[in-house]
Amino acid sequence: MTEPADQPTPLIQIRGLTKRFGDQQVLTGIDLDVYTGEIMVIMGGSGCGKSTLLRHLIGSLTPDAGEVKLFGEELTMMTESELNEIRKRFGILFQSGALINSLTVGENVALPLREHTDLDEPTIQIMIKIKLELVGLREHTDKMPAQLSGGMKKRAALARAIALDPKILFYDEPSAGLDPVTSAQIDRLIIDLTRKLSVTSVVVTHEMDSAFAIADRMCMLDKGVVLKVGSRGIRNSP
Repeated sequence: MTEPADQPTPLIQIRGLTKRFGDQQVLTGIDLDVYTGEIMVIMGGSGCGKSTLLRHLIGSLTPDAGEVKLFGEELTMMTESELNEIRKRFGILFQSGALINSLTVGENVALPLREHTDLDEPTIQIMIKIKLELVGLREHTDKMPAQLSGGMKKRAALARAIALDPKILFYDEPSAGLDPVTSAQIDRLIIDLTRKLSVTSVVVTHEMDSAFAIADRMCMLDKGVVLKVGSRGIRNSP
């Protein structure tokens, strides 16, 4: 795999990643590098192993073989407390959004700030406004999740994901359940936040149009094997 000349050191490194569940081989010898500041799209059909790969990247699964490194640190060798420290350095947009329904939008965004920082309340309130402004929801701070549309829930969850100023953002099927117009808005937001916040984005999706719209590079999976890694021009490559 050729490394970009201006980004010689991968922020995420996967080598020989293998995972089985019982008799089912889900991942087989996955090798992948993700570089600082890029949008890497991991794509493939249902059951290809992309969600399992994502779960290894966030430390919720341990591989049967191989290694996963974030920020140069091997996740599989870490204790749970060490993993929790690493997790403060990345954010996740779950497929469902995973907002806490009993909290307002603003309270959802404030949750990681209250749990993981010593910021005073006035500062937290300023941070809530900043994060919601970035996703276009500042005027919806006091709404409950049930009052939001599907696209707005995704954006609110994204505001929460960036609350701690992460270096990496993971997206799990960000366009799932959205109409084409809203899906395109989320695509633009992913690109916008990646550039504005100077983060590295890893997007898991099966939506071809979305993948080719946002990707700097793409990793195509099939039956737990990497078929190809390349730029978005991979569509037209042999």
